[in-house]
Formats: sequence, structure tokens, C-alpha cells
Amino acid sequence: MPRGLGYGDLQSRGLIRTGLVLLAIPSIVIAAWSLISPRGFYDNFPGAGRHWVSALPPYNEHLLRDFGATNLTIALVLLGAALFMERRLVQVAVVAFFLGTIPHFIYHLTTTDHYSTSDNIWSLGGFVVELVIAAGVWVLTVRPPRRREPRSAPLFQR
Repeated sequence: MPRGLGYGDLQSRGLIRTGLVLLAIPSIVIAAWSLISPRGFYDNFPGAGRHWVSALPPYNEHLLRDFGATNLTIALVLLGAALFMERRLVQVAVVAFFLGTIPHFIYHLTTTDHYSTSDNIWSLGGFVVELVIAAGVWVLTVRPPRRREPRSAPLFQR
């Protein structure tokens, strides 16, 4: 790590920012769709003729709006971290993302019988891609241990 960087500064800023924005995009889409049209989200998510949410009834507008608001919140935290690029904020954003995504992913692992093989591949694969991106961002924020400079022997010993 170059000497001029302080604790909050980051190397690989472009990669980190790209990862954070990539993680925020699905949350923005989910938030907008489920907040604007919770019934449309329930009936049609993820689109293209697939129906992942309605495969697990019943419809509950309150829960869908809460889910949308939660996605909006995580998107804000991820985009804020991408904007400010401060080490601790990026780490908090990634941990928040993990805390929301891992239980959601685990739940989807228990409901595979409700979906076709291709839907399971797309759904679970999407979670894996997101988790790999988040882990990569996390790794880029961890400072390597400082190297201790070897002490040099005095030039003149008595």
C-alpha cells in the first residue's frame, strides 16, 4: 500500500465503485417495481414470463412494500459508499448487503421445489454472483498487514 494513504482511503477505487454500483442496480429495480406496483411485482417478477414471487403465495401488499423499502435502503447505502469511497462506509455497506442477502439466499435454497430447474439456476446463480461481487469488494477494502522495516545495525559498533 502506498505510504500516502490514510486509514479511510482505498486502493482499487474503480473496482470497488463498480462492484458497489452493480450490487445496487438490482435493489433499485426491485425497490422501484415493488413500491410502485406491488401487485405487478408479485404477479410478474422477474419478468420475461417468469413468476418467482407468485409461486410462493399468498399475496401480501404490506410485505411487498416493506421488501421494496428495504431494497431502496440498501441501494442508498451501497450508492452512498460508491460516492464517498471511504473504507469504513464501504465495509458497512457490504456487511449490510451480506446481512440482507445471505438469509434471503438461504430461504431460496429451501424453496427450489417451487421452481423449474432453469428458474432455480437463474435465481440462485444471481445470488451467488451478488455474493461473489460483495466478497470481492470486501477483500479490496481490507488493508494488508504493515510490513515492519528491518532495523539496520548501527554503522559503528563499539
